[in-house]
Amino acid sequence: MKFWACLIGYQMVWFAAVIGAEHGLPWPGLVGMLIYASIQLSLTGHVKTHLSLMAAAIVMGCMVDGGLAYSGLAHYGAPWPSPSFAPLWIVSLWATFSLTFTISLAYLQKRLWVAVLFGAIGGPVAYMSASRGFHVVTFTDPSWRGLFFLGAGWAIATPILAWLSGRTPAAAPTSTARLQGHAS
Repeated sequence: MKFWACLIGYQMVWFAAVIGAEHGLPWPGLVGMLIYASIQLSLTGHVKTHLSLMAAAIVMGCMVDGGLAYSGLAHYGAPWPSPSFAPLWIVSLWATFSLTFTISLAYLQKRLWVAVLFGAIGGPVAYMSASRGFHVVTFTDPSWRGLFFLGAGWAIATPILAWLSGRTPAAAPTSTARLQGHAS
């Protein structure tokens, strides 16, 4: 149940952030992230660990999406605080995404090469969905350059987040052995 609640919760925050950005509002993503994080942090008991993971993800998001914006490879809807930085709603999504590594994406903790592929493919696909479906990310022509930049950034960030989450006490309760009652 935790798996699906975590996954669905993340998707709800994604939609809140993207639909908010589509309407020029940077705050729905932040509010969604705060609600999601509050619920997850209150249920796990590993607040310090999760906050550290969120902080790492925020730094990575600022680097990847900030680099994309600063280089002019893409432009974001609701670009607050500045069109040259990663927008608040994107940074909120990075923070929310980091929390999925202890539950829904916990399997990536020991499969870092899968995490590389997941990030390299999944990152650009999510941005293309936001671009085509909601028009909140516009890639400068030729768009492959921005997508390549995103793929590289996510291919680096995803395994790092998976690795960090696997090194924390919060990762222990989500292991398959514990869920099946076979923990030693």
